Amino acid sequence: MPPTDAESRSDAEFVTFFAGGQSFSLDITHVREIRRWSTVTPLPHTPKEVLGVMNLRGSVIPIYDLSARFGLGATVENARNVVVVATIENQTVGLLVEAVSEILSVSKEVIQEMPDVRSDPGRASITGIIRIEEGMTRVIDLAAVIRSCGRQAA
Repeated sequence: MPPTDAESRSDAEFVTFFAGGQSFSLDITHVREIRRWSTVTPLPHTPKEVLGVMNLRGSVIPIYDLSARFGLGATVENARNVVVVATIENQTVGLLVEAVSEILSVSKEVIQEMPDVRSDPGRASITGIIRIEEGMTRVIDLAAVIRSCGRQAA
């Protein structure tokens, strides 16, 4: 018997990508587009995770180095790097990542809670873990990533 519509639907979809050689995921509802890496305009007195700003069809958006944000070292500029353009709370930001991997459709039941690791300052930015064939991917909370950089996105 074929699955019903309710059985075949996933509860959530995520865009998975690599930053600092590790897998992270972002709820697809926040992703506006994926762009090739291009040079950004640096701004003075910004946190090290904020690379600068980029012109996106007339709008100036901040670009965050997700690897640096999570303490995994700065992303080495490379032609394969991409910027995940995402929107949260009416703010548009760009996340520099090494590469986008796939669109992951999962049931919300398979998203496991983040273990309580008190010494991890990035814990608030990770809302869960999803097991995948290659290991695990961390689900990021975009609003927490931006807040933790010490400023709200423009």
